Amino acid sequence: MTDRRTILKAFSAAPLLLAAGCATRESTTPPGVLNVGQISNSVAFLPLFIAEKQGYFKAEGLTLGARPELGTGAKVAAALKSGSIDLGAGVITDAFNLAKIDDGMRIVTSLVTEYYVDIVVPPSLPEPASLNEKIQALVGKKIGITGPGSGTEALVKYLFGSIGRDAAKDATLVNLGGTMTSAIGALKANRVDALSFFQPIAQQAAAADVGKTYISPARGDVPSLRGALHGVVFSTTKLLDRKRNELAAFERAMGRALADVHGDPAHARSLLGQYLKTTNPKALDALVPILRKEMPATPQVRRASYDTARKFHLDSGLVRKAPAYDAVLYEQAAV
Repeated sequence: MTDRRTILKAFSAAPLLLAAGCATRESTTPPGVLNVGQISNSVAFLPLFIAEKQGYFKAEGLTLGARPELGTGAKVAAALKSGSIDLGAGVITDAFNLAKIDDGMRIVTSLVTEYYVDIVVPPSLPEPASLNEKIQALVGKKIGITGPGSGTEALVKYLFGSIGRDAAKDATLVNLGGTMTSAIGALKANRVDALSFFQPIAQQAAAADVGKTYISPARGDVPSLRGALHGVVFSTTKLLDRKRNELAAFERAMGRALADVHGDPAHARSLLGQYLKTTNPKALDALVPILRKEMPATPQVRRASYDTARKFHLDSGLVRKAPAYDAVLYEQAAV
């Protein structure tokens, strides 16, 4: 297993690595081993938990080394650049940002094919019939987001832009960090009027009678975002070229994990409860059918899903450039 000090050194160097665009080092793991870093314990990474919990990686002849939670996409990119992890699990925004400094960035696994950020409001707020009216009702409000440059901010900017408004001028965006309990507390205490946050924020808020789902791309509320690739596993060609067999085993294990998500609902609920141990049971019950809809049946990266996400990122200004579909797949035929 890679020395933890090596990984921590990569984390602390994240800003320097990204600013300098230094060359990617080769993998530091021995044959048969993969180090996989992820940004958080969000619902997007449930398949990774399932594959490990159910022994699918081991069954496919693969050993998992370090499994650090790095907190940000920049730190995932830094760890990939240093070679201290072989694969990074994050959102597609993280992959696009890595592509800015490394044209060898490749997306290898599809984890979530819906934009899993929801707009949550107090239960008492009336719900207009149309999407445009709902967005208009948010104008002038204080909206909690995880932070600048995040997918939570991007959704608000995109929604406001769709009605000719500027979220930076026509709303107050409040940076709350990534802790869900703090975000729900801010909504309950009226420090914010709405939240733009990752799942399962809406389900948690509803279970606590604090909030309700107001706008949900994953539910299909935003037509232009339907089917957008969001949660992904990505890496670089320099790392992947040395880990071809390991990557194949990883993909087989992920396929088995996704099959569990789409299999027996009671079994999927049990696995979700083991993954999100502190989440309200009512929220978990509500989340299972949502995950079965937004997680793909296989880990394959589909062109339509990728292209939808790419267009959103460009249109929202979240990134200025994003590689085309054929440029980001690692020896995977177009579908």
